Amino acid sequence: MVAQKAVVDEKVKYGVITIYAVLVLLSAFAFNSPYEIITGMKNIVVAPSILVTDYMAVGNVGAALFNAGLLMVIAIAIAKVSKANMNGPVIAAILTIGGFALFGKNIYNIWAIFLGVYLYAVAKKEKFSKFILMAFFGTALGPVISQVTFGFGFSPMKAVVLANLIGIIAGYVLPPLGTHFVKFHQGFNLYNIGFTAGIIGTFCMAIFRAFGLQNESTLIVAEGYNTVLGIYLIILFGSMTLVGLLFNNKTFRGYGKMMKQSGRAVADFVTSDGFGLSLINMGIVGIIATVYVILVKGELNGPTIGGVFTVAGFGAFGKHAKNIIPILIGVYLFSLLNIWDTNATGALLAALFGTTLAPIAGQFGWISGIIAGFLHMAMVMNVGYLHGGMNLYNNGFSGGIVAAALVPVLESFKSNKEE
Repeated sequence: MVAQKAVVDEKVKYGVITIYAVLVLLSAFAFNSPYEIITGMKNIVVAPSILVTDYMAVGNVGAALFNAGLLMVIAIAIAKVSKANMNGPVIAAILTIGGFALFGKNIYNIWAIFLGVYLYAVAKKEKFSKFILMAFFGTALGPVISQVTFGFGFSPMKAVVLANLIGIIAGYVLPPLGTHFVKFHQGFNLYNIGFTAGIIGTFCMAIFRAFGLQNESTLIVAEGYNTVLGIYLIILFGSMTLVGLLFNNKTFRGYGKMMKQSGRAVADFVTSDGFGLSLINMGIVGIIATVYVILVKGELNGPTIGGVFTVAGFGAFGKHAKNIIPILIGVYLFSLLNIWDTNATGALLAALFGTTLAPIAGQFGWISGIIAGFLHMAMVMNVGYLHGGMNLYNNGFSGGIVAAALVPVLESFKSNKEE
């Protein structure tokens, strides 16, 4: 007899995800005083936020976590008002917003993107909920707004108007482009909007450079917080697994079946496997990502924790233990051979966000996943120049290119074996 997945009411799903968002927000006060958080938030808002800008270094740990929790609560509220279901993709988007709110998204630079997508929905006479994922993931272009406002030296009024106008236009074109570009990588790159944002960011940067406007290479990262933040993340994701067990009748039943899925988009684990199993999986992959950073002696800071949050979020939408580990291995092995240290910020982000290619491992096996990790590591270190750090989802951009090139080759070998 096949066990039926437990059906969880939408209000309960919203409640659980909201509790986690509020916990992240409130945890800020365990690290810094209210005054320090307010001061840190001011520094975060006026930062150009070009990739990589660690808000834990620009502000402080508390301010970064407060910003992350606040943006998650805002995203949840927008989803609620839009009457969107709390499914796998929406959960992934909310945690991704929270993750990147540690190094690039803030209370100022997200609204123009939201408005642009909303205006597109109005123009198409469609419900905003249909495009809500485009809006949420589209905040990857937040640095465009911040850089134009604070980084190019324009007068304040001109900077704010121009920045937000560009942001609205970017948001408006996201839905049609995102829908089109998914065909490019056939759903094997989970960060589809990351690829789309990379294209938009590249166009923006090309235009800026044509007018003599350049982005300086940015690498601002915090160090020395591994012990306290490691404990914080293990508790956070450990609790997620435990809560998931409660919703899944206190068992891991069904998890093996979930891991047999390739994860190829659209793989909504909440719909296919249940809310409880999705939470279990989110906790497990979040812990795996955290442990990876610690094992390679990397730093837990805004960017890397943003990567961990994103991996956990996509634990509801395509990623599981079986299909992310080959990617991590591939990136790690390649970093042993190339010029980048395995624990350098770029290499860590390539590993964590490179799990966007998890469906390749899920569909074609471990060896193919390791190869994808190899190629991704090489590609992601080179595409950042194209968009000048304007696209926070640099790995999504790279992942789209790798998937588009690798998947046809893997499919040809697979078809040859079947003949």
